[in-house]
Order: sequence, then C-alpha cells, then structure tokens
Amino acid sequence: MSLVRLKIKGISYSQTQNGAYALILNEVEGDRKLPIVIGAFEAQSIAIALEKEIKPPRPLTHDLFKNFADRFDIVVKQVIIHKLVDGVFYSSIICERDKVEEIIDARTSDAIALALRFNAPIFTYRTILDKAGIFLKFSSKEKEKEEIDDSIVVDEILQEGETVEIDPGSQAPYKELSMDELRKELEKAVASEDYEKAARLRDEISKRK
Repeated sequence: MSLVRLKIKGISYSQTQNGAYALILNEVEGDRKLPIVIGAFEAQSIAIALEKEIKPPRPLTHDLFKNFADRFDIVVKQVIIHKLVDGVFYSSIICERDKVEEIIDARTSDAIALALRFNAPIFTYRTILDKAGIFLKFSSKEKEKEEIDDSIVVDEILQEGETVEIDPGSQAPYKELSMDELRKELEKAVASEDYEKAARLRDEISKRK
C-alpha cells in the first residue's frame, strides 16, 4: 500500500459543542482533508506546538517526552496513521536509537503532537484517505469560507458518532478584542498555564492574519 504525506492545516472548533475539536490534515499533493476528532488536552498541545511564539513556563507532557527522548538519543523519524476502525484512527511512531528502528503504537493525537516537536513527517495509507478523506476545492472567492466549512466538518463527524471529552467552559467573546488585546490575553493565558484559552486566542489571532 502506498503512503500519502500529510500536513497539518490546523485545529477547528465545533460550532455547536464547546470543547469539541478536530485536527484537520491535508494531503501534501492534493486537495483532500482528513479530519480527526481529538480531545481538549491534545488540541491544546498541538496548537502550542504549531504556534512557536507560545512558550509554556513548564513542559507539557509531550514536551517532557521530547526532552526524555533527546536525553537518551531517541529520534522520532515519522508517524504513520495506519488503520481506521469504526471511526477511530490508529497510528505508529517510527523511532530510531543507535541506528535501530522501533515501531511504537500510539493514539493519533499523541503521535502528531510528538511529530510536531521532532519535525517528523506524517503519513497515512492511500486506502485510509480514500475512505475517510473529504474532498474540498475552493475558488478564490470561496477561500474565505474555508474556516467555516472546517467547523461544519467537526459537527458532521460528531453527529456520526465520534465522542470527545467536553469542557463545560463557555467561549469568551474574542472577536470583540483588538489584536493588541488578543496578544496580551494570550500572554496572560500562557503565564497562568491556561492552554485551552491560549489555543483559542491563538486561533483567533491566526484568523486575522
């Protein structure tokens, strides 16, 4: 089976359920997206890894794994999303130490959080992308609607039976804040280790760039 390389497009939030997240992956040489429902903690960890300006005062779990691996000369070479069963994605982390390769089973969200920290490529099999990928092609006028469409994707896959841990916290009205206010709030959120809030603020800042 042939492998298809994926890149991270971003994290989308559900329009109808607070605390529901989906990681949106794009095939590198194509227009299909692979949406994967993930938990709140993993969404925060991935969002922080994507945003280089966010520096947590203490290492998150995935940062700790990276520090541990660096100390013992373990390198994550690549991540492969190798199986899809009943809507659940299964992944493998390909590691190397002393030129010996090991394959470690992992949740897809954890595997991708680590891939980001090691700058490792992410792959899936073409058969999985054919089965679960969503083909969305936009004209130049439709590009601005892409973020909304991603949120619709989250709601659709949640309705199909996917479940995530829901955070009862309400969404802050970040759209009312200026860019300077958003950046100040982001700094406060990181300092207080409120990474879910930081991820949302980072998402709002990214939308405006």
